[in-house]
Amino acid sequence: MKTTTDEIAPDIFRISTLVPGVTPDGFTFNQFLVRADEPLLFHTGMRALFPIVSAEVAKIIPVERLRWIGFGHLEADESGAMNQWLAAAPTAEIAHGANGVMVSLNDLADRPPRPLQNGEVLDLGGKRVRHIDTPHVPHGWDARVLFEETTATLFCGDLFTHTGDLPALTASDIVGPARAAEQAFGATCLTPGTAPTIRALADLQPRTLAIMHGSSFNGDCRQAIVDLADVYAQLLADAI
Repeated sequence: MKTTTDEIAPDIFRISTLVPGVTPDGFTFNQFLVRADEPLLFHTGMRALFPIVSAEVAKIIPVERLRWIGFGHLEADESGAMNQWLAAAPTAEIAHGANGVMVSLNDLADRPPRPLQNGEVLDLGGKRVRHIDTPHVPHGWDARVLFEETTATLFCGDLFTHTGDLPALTASDIVGPARAAEQAFGATCLTPGTAPTIRALADLQPRTLAIMHGSSFNGDCRQAIVDLADVYAQLLADAI
Protein backbone atom coordinates (compact mmCIF):
# COMPACT_ATOMS: atom_id res chain seq x y z
CA MET A 1 0.00 0.00 0.00
CA LYS A 2 1.06 3.61 -0.51
CA THR A 3 -0.51 6.73 0.94
CA THR A 4 -0.26 10.22 -0.57
CA THR A 5 -1.67 13.61 0.38
CA ASP A 6 -2.66 16.38 -2.07
CA GLU A 7 -4.47 19.70 -1.73
CA ILE A 8 -7.36 19.48 -4.21
CA ALA A 9 -8.99 22.83 -3.31
CA PRO A 10 -7.93 25.60 -0.93
CA ASP A 11 -7.40 23.99 2.49
CA ILE A 12 -9.03 20.73 1.39
CA PHE A 13 -6.69 17.76 1.37
CA ARG A 14 -7.13 14.33 -0.20
CA ILE A 15 -5.39 11.53 1.74
CA SER A 16 -5.32 8.53 -0.56
CA THR A 17 -4.23 4.95 0.07
CA LEU A 18 -3.79 2.69 -2.94
CA VAL A 19 -4.63 -0.91 -2.04
CA PRO A 20 -3.47 -3.48 -4.60
CA GLY A 21 -5.48 -6.61 -5.34
CA VAL A 22 -8.98 -5.16 -4.98
CA THR A 23 -8.92 -4.81 -8.77
CA PRO A 24 -6.15 -5.61 -11.27
CA ASP A 25 -5.32 -1.89 -11.39
CA GLY A 26 -5.59 -1.30 -7.64
CA PHE A 27 -8.21 0.66 -5.73
CA THR A 28 -7.91 3.90 -3.78
CA PHE A 29 -9.48 4.66 -0.41
CA ASN A 30 -9.62 8.42 0.06
CA GLN A 31 -10.19 10.57 3.13
CA PHE A 32 -10.61 14.35 2.97
CA LEU A 33 -9.42 16.83 5.57
CA VAL A 34 -10.97 20.30 5.65
CA ARG A 35 -8.54 22.67 7.35
CA ALA A 36 -10.47 25.35 9.24
CA ASP A 37 -10.85 26.77 12.73
CA GLU A 38 -12.82 23.58 13.46
CA PRO A 39 -11.21 20.98 11.17
CA LEU A 40 -13.34 18.24 9.64
CA LEU A 41 -12.37 14.78 8.38
CA PHE A 42 -14.68 13.23 5.80
CA HIS A 43 -14.34 9.42 5.78
CA THR A 44 -12.41 7.79 8.60
CA GLY A 45 -10.93 4.91 6.64
CA MET A 46 -10.94 1.36 7.87
CA ARG A 47 -9.53 0.59 11.31
CA ALA A 48 -6.38 -0.92 9.82
CA LEU A 49 -5.68 2.35 7.95
CA PHE A 50 -5.87 4.56 11.04
CA PRO A 51 -2.11 4.63 11.77
CA ILE A 52 -1.10 5.71 8.26
CA VAL A 53 -4.00 8.10 7.70
CA SER A 54 -3.61 9.78 11.10
CA ALA A 55 0.10 10.22 10.38
CA GLU A 56 -0.80 12.09 7.18
CA VAL A 57 -3.36 14.25 9.00
CA ALA A 58 -0.68 15.10 11.59
CA LYS A 59 1.43 16.63 8.82
CA ILE A 60 -1.35 19.20 8.24
CA ILE A 61 -2.91 19.76 11.67
CA PRO A 62 -2.38 18.23 15.12
CA VAL A 63 -4.70 15.24 15.23
CA GLU A 64 -6.06 16.29 18.62
CA ARG A 65 -7.38 19.51 16.99
CA LEU A 66 -9.82 17.57 14.82
CA ARG A 67 -13.30 18.86 15.64
CA TRP A 68 -15.70 17.07 13.27
CA ILE A 69 -15.80 13.59 11.74
CA GLY A 70 -18.15 12.73 8.90
CA PHE A 71 -18.71 10.15 6.18
CA GLY A 72 -21.12 9.36 3.38
CA HIS A 73 -22.74 6.34 4.99
CA LEU A 74 -22.03 3.67 7.55
CA GLU A 75 -19.51 1.24 6.03
CA ALA A 76 -16.10 -0.03 7.09
CA ASP A 77 -14.07 2.06 4.66
CA GLU A 78 -16.08 5.20 5.44
CA SER A 79 -16.62 4.92 9.19
CA GLY A 80 -14.66 1.90 10.46
CA ALA A 81 -12.05 3.95 12.36
CA MET A 82 -14.44 6.53 13.81
CA ASN A 83 -13.88 5.50 17.43
CA GLN A 84 -10.10 5.54 16.97
CA TRP A 85 -10.40 9.12 15.73
CA LEU A 86 -12.66 10.01 18.66
CA ALA A 87 -10.05 8.62 21.04
CA ALA A 88 -7.25 10.59 19.34
CA ALA A 89 -9.19 13.88 19.21
CA PRO A 90 -10.86 14.54 22.58
CA THR A 91 -13.19 17.32 21.38
CA ALA A 92 -14.19 15.68 18.08
CA GLU A 93 -17.80 14.80 17.31
CA ILE A 94 -19.33 12.55 14.67
CA ALA A 95 -21.65 14.68 12.52
CA HIS A 96 -24.02 12.67 10.35
CA GLY A 97 -27.58 12.70 9.07
CA ALA A 98 -30.28 12.41 11.71
CA ASN A 99 -31.52 9.12 10.27
CA GLY A 100 -28.10 7.46 10.46
CA VAL A 101 -27.60 8.77 13.97
CA MET A 102 -30.92 7.32 15.09
CA VAL A 103 -30.54 3.96 13.34
CA SER A 104 -26.86 3.21 14.01
CA LEU A 105 -24.53 5.85 15.40
CA ASN A 106 -26.21 6.45 18.75
CA ASP A 107 -25.20 2.86 19.51
CA LEU A 108 -21.90 2.50 17.60
CA ALA A 109 -20.11 5.78 18.35
CA ASP A 110 -18.14 6.03 21.60
CA ARG A 111 -19.38 9.62 22.09
CA PRO A 112 -22.84 11.01 21.30
CA PRO A 113 -22.97 12.03 17.62
CA ARG A 114 -24.38 15.28 16.26
CA PRO A 115 -27.50 14.65 14.12
CA LEU A 116 -27.84 16.92 11.09
CA GLN A 117 -31.08 17.79 9.33
CA ASN A 118 -31.24 17.90 5.54
CA GLY A 119 -29.72 21.21 4.40
CA GLU A 120 -28.19 22.03 7.78
CA VAL A 121 -24.85 23.87 7.64
CA LEU A 122 -21.89 23.45 9.99
CA ASP A 123 -19.81 26.63 10.24
CA LEU A 124 -16.24 25.41 10.65
CA GLY A 125 -14.72 28.88 10.83
CA GLY A 126 -13.41 29.77 7.38
CA LYS A 127 -15.28 26.87 5.80
CA ARG A 128 -18.98 25.94 5.74
CA VAL A 129 -20.26 22.43 5.02
CA ARG A 130 -23.88 21.70 4.09
CA HIS A 131 -25.35 18.27 4.84
CA ILE A 132 -27.55 16.81 2.07
CA ASP A 133 -29.51 13.60 2.55
CA THR A 134 -29.32 11.14 -0.39
CA PRO A 135 -30.98 7.99 1.02
CA HIS A 136 -29.96 4.83 -0.84
CA VAL A 137 -27.81 6.87 -3.25
CA PRO A 138 -25.45 5.33 -4.02
CA HIS A 139 -26.32 2.88 -1.25
CA GLY A 140 -27.29 2.88 2.40
CA TRP A 141 -30.43 4.23 4.07
CA ASP A 142 -28.29 6.81 5.85
CA ALA A 143 -26.43 7.96 2.71
CA ARG A 144 -25.58 11.64 2.36
CA VAL A 145 -23.12 14.05 0.77
CA LEU A 146 -21.46 17.22 2.06
CA PHE A 147 -21.03 20.46 0.15
CA GLU A 148 -18.31 22.89 1.22
CA GLU A 149 -19.74 26.26 0.27
CA THR A 150 -16.66 28.53 0.18
CA THR A 151 -14.78 26.36 -2.33
CA ALA A 152 -17.85 24.73 -3.94
CA THR A 153 -16.42 21.27 -3.21
CA LEU A 154 -18.88 18.38 -3.21
CA PHE A 155 -17.82 15.42 -1.07
CA CYS A 156 -19.39 12.67 -3.16
CA GLY A 157 -18.75 9.56 -1.07
CA ASP A 158 -19.02 6.52 -3.33
CA LEU A 159 -20.57 8.41 -6.25
CA PHE A 160 -18.23 8.36 -9.29
CA THR A 161 -16.24 5.41 -7.91
CA HIS A 162 -13.55 4.31 -10.35
CA THR A 163 -10.51 2.07 -10.11
CA GLY A 164 -6.76 2.38 -10.62
CA ASP A 165 -3.73 4.35 -9.45
CA LEU A 166 -4.67 7.75 -10.83
CA PRO A 167 -3.81 11.44 -10.28
CA ALA A 168 -5.21 13.14 -7.20
CA LEU A 169 -7.11 15.64 -9.37
CA THR A 170 -8.22 15.41 -12.98
CA ALA A 171 -10.35 17.18 -15.55
CA SER A 172 -10.54 14.06 -17.70
CA ASP A 173 -13.65 11.92 -18.10
CA ILE A 174 -14.76 10.28 -14.85
CA VAL A 175 -18.22 9.18 -15.96
CA GLY A 176 -17.01 6.40 -18.28
CA PRO A 177 -14.74 4.90 -15.60
CA ALA A 178 -17.56 5.21 -13.05
CA ARG A 179 -19.91 3.37 -15.41
CA ALA A 180 -17.32 0.61 -15.81
CA ALA A 181 -16.89 0.30 -12.04
CA GLU A 182 -20.66 0.12 -11.55
CA GLN A 183 -20.90 -2.65 -14.11
CA ALA A 184 -18.12 -4.52 -12.30
CA PHE A 185 -19.32 -4.03 -8.71
CA GLY A 186 -23.08 -3.42 -8.95
CA ALA A 187 -22.78 -1.27 -5.84
CA THR A 188 -25.52 1.29 -6.46
CA CYS A 189 -29.21 0.95 -5.61
CA LEU A 190 -31.27 1.17 -8.80
CA THR A 191 -34.59 2.79 -7.91
CA PRO A 192 -36.81 5.44 -9.52
CA GLY A 193 -35.20 7.92 -7.11
CA THR A 194 -31.56 7.19 -7.97
CA ALA A 195 -31.11 9.36 -11.05
CA PRO A 196 -33.22 12.31 -9.78
CA THR A 197 -31.31 12.37 -6.48
CA ILE A 198 -28.00 12.52 -8.32
CA ARG A 199 -29.25 15.04 -10.87
CA ALA A 200 -30.38 17.43 -8.12
CA LEU A 201 -26.77 17.73 -6.96
CA ALA A 202 -25.92 19.49 -10.24
CA ASP A 203 -27.86 22.52 -8.98
CA LEU A 204 -25.11 23.07 -6.40
CA GLN A 205 -22.77 24.07 -9.26
CA PRO A 206 -19.72 22.44 -7.63
CA ARG A 207 -16.24 23.33 -8.85
CA THR A 208 -14.55 20.25 -7.38
CA LEU A 209 -15.83 16.71 -6.82
CA ALA A 210 -14.06 14.99 -3.90
CA ILE A 211 -14.44 11.32 -4.79
CA MET A 212 -13.80 8.51 -2.32
CA HIS A 213 -12.48 5.92 -4.78
CA GLY A 214 -10.46 7.35 -7.66
CA SER A 215 -9.36 10.83 -8.75
CA SER A 216 -11.08 13.97 -7.60
CA PHE A 217 -12.42 16.10 -10.45
CA ASN A 218 -12.23 19.79 -11.36
CA GLY A 219 -13.63 19.77 -14.89
CA ASP A 220 -17.26 20.50 -15.76
CA CYS A 221 -18.70 19.14 -12.52
CA ARG A 222 -22.30 20.01 -13.26
CA GLN A 223 -22.24 18.14 -16.56
CA ALA A 224 -20.48 15.16 -15.00
CA ILE A 225 -23.24 14.88 -12.39
CA VAL A 226 -25.97 15.08 -15.04
CA ASP A 227 -24.19 12.47 -17.15
CA LEU A 228 -23.82 10.14 -14.16
CA ALA A 229 -27.54 10.48 -13.44
CA ASP A 230 -28.23 9.53 -17.05
CA VAL A 231 -26.08 6.41 -16.62
CA TYR A 232 -28.22 5.25 -13.71
CA ALA A 233 -31.46 6.14 -15.45
CA GLN A 234 -30.40 3.92 -18.35
CA LEU A 235 -29.28 1.10 -16.03
CA LEU A 236 -32.68 1.15 -14.33
CA ALA A 237 -34.48 1.17 -17.67
CA ASP A 238 -32.37 -1.77 -18.85
CA ALA A 239 -33.12 -3.67 -15.63
CA ILE A 240 -36.85 -3.09 -16.01
